Amino acid sequence: MAEVMFSSWGDEIIDNRKSGQAQDMPVKLPSSYLNEGRVGAFMGWDGIILTDKDTDVVAMAAEYMKRVQDKYCCAKCTPGKRGTRVMTDTLARIVEGHGEEADLDTLTGLGDLLDNCKCTLCMTAARPIVDSVKYFRDDYLAYIRGERKAKPAKVYRDKLTAPCMDRCPAHIDIPAYIESIKEYRFDQSLDEIRDRMPIPAVCGRVCPHPCEDACRRALIDDPVSIMVLKRVASDHEWMHHKQPPRIAKEPTGKKIIVVGAGPAGLTCAYYLALEGHKVKIIDMLSEPGGTVAVGIPDYRMPRPLLQREADIIAALGVEIEYGVKLGRDVSLRELKENYDAVFLGTGAFKSKPMGVEGEDMGYDGFSEGGIHYLRKVSLGEDIETPPRVIVVGGGNTAIDCVRVALREGCTDSILVYRRTRKEMPAEYYEVDDAEEENVQFEFLRNPTKLITENNRVVGVEVIKMELGEPDDSGRRRPVEVPGSEYIIPCDLVIPAIGQDPDLSYLEEGDYGIKQTRWNSIVTNDGTMMTDNEGVFAGGDCEYGAMTVVLAVGHGKRAAKVMHRYLTEGKVYLDEEDAMEDIVNNFGAFDKNENLGIIGGLHREHQPKIDGAERAQNYEEIELAMPESQAVREAERCLRCYRVAMVAVND
Repeated sequence: MAEVMFSSWGDEIIDNRKSGQAQDMPVKLPSSYLNEGRVGAFMGWDGIILTDKDTDVVAMAAEYMKRVQDKYCCAKCTPGKRGTRVMTDTLARIVEGHGEEADLDTLTGLGDLLDNCKCTLCMTAARPIVDSVKYFRDDYLAYIRGERKAKPAKVYRDKLTAPCMDRCPAHIDIPAYIESIKEYRFDQSLDEIRDRMPIPAVCGRVCPHPCEDACRRALIDDPVSIMVLKRVASDHEWMHHKQPPRIAKEPTGKKIIVVGAGPAGLTCAYYLALEGHKVKIIDMLSEPGGTVAVGIPDYRMPRPLLQREADIIAALGVEIEYGVKLGRDVSLRELKENYDAVFLGTGAFKSKPMGVEGEDMGYDGFSEGGIHYLRKVSLGEDIETPPRVIVVGGGNTAIDCVRVALREGCTDSILVYRRTRKEMPAEYYEVDDAEEENVQFEFLRNPTKLITENNRVVGVEVIKMELGEPDDSGRRRPVEVPGSEYIIPCDLVIPAIGQDPDLSYLEEGDYGIKQTRWNSIVTNDGTMMTDNEGVFAGGDCEYGAMTVVLAVGHGKRAAKVMHRYLTEGKVYLDEEDAMEDIVNNFGAFDKNENLGIIGGLHREHQPKIDGAERAQNYEEIELAMPESQAVREAERCLRCYRVAMVAVND
């Protein structure tokens, strides 16, 4: 990471220009940019960071504002349109040697004027300019006096972001697609979503929407319903029987095999097919979607819509073959021999053990794991759900298990979790839904032993817990209460405490693919390629069991790098990738920001089937949000764009 000579980032001033001794700073800024050279400075929404004292900050400020004005200003409000133009022209005049000292007051005053913009792009873009005038005034005066000529950096690289975009693992242009919904342009909104995500019907329903945790609207009332608005755009297309307009480019003659038709694999295949490559997907299941299909119940994600997403991808020429398992029906070695590149998106289908006495004894009434239970139910396999079920865990899979058990006919569905409800990693609204459906909760309890009779589970011994100091996850560590054990009767125990990737298909030989101690695949430097050239990986098998949207982000990144590998013979990150990673290290959301505006426009909610009676079937619980209501919700978006720029020196 680079050391800093000067920084005004976040109003924390670091100034080592006189001493010439750089120092570390908490923001992670790389010392070099791709293979282009050294990072000399960074300008963005929260100030300036100077890492090379020879960087011409005035010349950089002029170029920064020029790009803001030419590339990013929407020109929909007078302060932004006129203010950035005057600021651009003033900076250009100064750099050309025709400036006056009064221009510095003009630049500072324009910073105040831009506080009145329609959105935050121009407003935040003024921040580094004002800081440059304040902290590099002597450099400006040198230009004004004719004592200095411009010394531009070797190259400048810029990027548009927003707090929500930055937090989204797929980096969708969220303000853009919300703006389109606000203007009733639903087709355009969906097209903007598909620039970065090809499965909007899925991510409009089951995404954990980390973007909403970084929504500035939440600082004054409620976050914008970003996920549901994505669904609105998707619902508009299929409800109106429209077809996506995207067409693949001319064939390249390159063949790619994608292993896994889950979110990562479908995404990777989609973007590779658009580039004209011939893509085939193989999957061990009988339908598309991976964990989404067999691990998320239909009442959350209707499988016909998941199938539609796969059909859209297949329409680009992607072949999907089901019932083919890597390591059983075909080897990785064979795939490498027959295809120009391989993408592994094999997911995480191996349940973690609970670590309790008796779980490895093969007792009747003890499930392999939550993901296995959900898969058997979803595929209609022969599985009996008895009257009294205990599920152990606190994540979304555990919640899905207790809710599915009710739908499968059990009378007492009990969730056992070793912490409190507050610490549960499951989405809070999923927990609320489970409670409404009469799921029973046993918090601060941890299983210690299976109770059996005649080789069959009849109960679980649990011990009471209390919360101690926080652990590495930031949650308070559960501590056993000695002597507090008791038995909860049950007929079936389903452990749902997490999943690991099953990489047994790598055991046939040495493929040069490294694994982590968590049994996930190691990829290199953000390229998604393994140590075996031409073999890429992403999603849960690369990161461990995480989220749908993270898998989508992996699939998109992998497709881009694979395209370069196939067409240029090189594996590298391009400018967009590199700037994406740099900006992501900064974080564009400030939870302590004072917006200075009045809230009161509260979040719109989609219709929902309420009551415990919904647990009697698998009909979708959350219904489509009416488009008129979606437009009202879209109007709450503050359009929080920011512009970042890096100066790269020799």
